[in-house]
Parts: sequence; C-alpha cells; structure tokens
Amino acid sequence: MNENISRRQAAKLIGAGAAGVLLPIAASPAQAISESSMMLTRAIPSSGEKLPVIGLGTWRVFDVGSSESERAPLEDVLRLFVQRGARVIDSSPMYGRSEQVIGDLTSKLGLRDKLFLATKVWTRGRQAGIDSIETSFRRLQTNRIDLMQVHNLVDVSTQLATIRDLKTQGRIRYVGVTHYESGAFEAVEKILRSEKLDFLQINYSIMEREADQRI
Repeated sequence: MNENISRRQAAKLIGAGAAGVLLPIAASPAQAISESSMMLTRAIPSSGEKLPVIGLGTWRVFDVGSSESERAPLEDVLRLFVQRGARVIDSSPMYGRSEQVIGDLTSKLGLRDKLFLATKVWTRGRQAGIDSIETSFRRLQTNRIDLMQVHNLVDVSTQLATIRDLKTQGRIRYVGVTHYESGAFEAVEKILRSEKLDFLQINYSIMEREADQRI
C-alpha cells in the first residue's frame, strides 16, 4: 500500500471517521450507556480532571437564527453529543451568534451541568476585555465558564490578568491561550515559558504538523 497520501485523501479519511463517531446509531438505552462509558478521555495536566477527547466546535454551524428549522437540527446534535459521553463545547464571541445559540439550547435541554464550556476573549484593553467576558457569561446563560482563553494572543497580558481574577472568584475554572497560525508559534512558545496556563489551543493535526518542529 502506498503510504503517501494527499491532503485531500487525508481529509476524506478524517471526515469518514468523524461521521462514524457522530452519526446516530440505532441502539438500546443500555447500549448507549455502554458507548458513553467507552469515550476516550485525557487528563488536564494542571488539575487531573479528565475530559473526553472529542469536543464540539461552534464556528459557523451554530451561527444561526432563532427559527425552529434552524435550531432543531442543532438540538439533535447536542442531545447526541451528550448521549455519547462528550462534554467539551468550544465557542467565541467572534463566532457570530454561536454563544447565544449554545446558551439558549443548552438551557432549553437542561444540559449545562453535563458540559465543559469553553470560549474566548479577543479585544484590547482591560475594560473591553471585562465587557467581552461578561457578555459571554450572559450569552452562554451560565454563572461559571469552564475555560476562558485569550484568542490569538491579543493583548495577552492584560486579558490573562482579568481571567485570573475571575478564576480566583470561582467564575472561571481554567485559563488558556489560542492561535490559529503556525507563524505565531514562536510568540506562543514565549507565552508558555513565561505564563502558567491550563490550556493551549493551536492548529495541530495530521495535516498541520508544524508544531512538531518546536518540540
């Protein structure tokens, strides 16, 4: 077998695998419980808390209106997501209406206590950061956000200080940073060496392996 595959072929393989995980399967309640218990987990290094390795992103897909036709399929996704034992939902104020939709649907379905909610702050200035984070609390309809990350390292020192204050208050559980460009890895590395963080979110997959070069 030829071991060299193209990016397009790799994407197809990944898509097929993801579909196999997420598509509904006819199963009894007992089978569903068994499947949930088999979800792979990894521990958060700073705390030891274990999280399922499969999470749910909300960019574009959850940026919808309030009509039943737009939201009903997303309700089905969230129900199945939790049923299969997953927990982590990642959003951002930059994802249009996604935070609000997640807040509305998880509240409607009574799922908040079963989820690990992650979102981001992406702005400059202390007060602007506070305002952005408080808006995320309101949109997600929660008193506690599990993970707040500084998106793309924007005004990173200022925003990390605010997030840590909120962590001390018990309103945020974990602190992190993100970046989506491999060209920013040097800056990301500097932050990792100078700041104590719980999470790092970067572009790293079988098709984007640049992070390996910095190990």
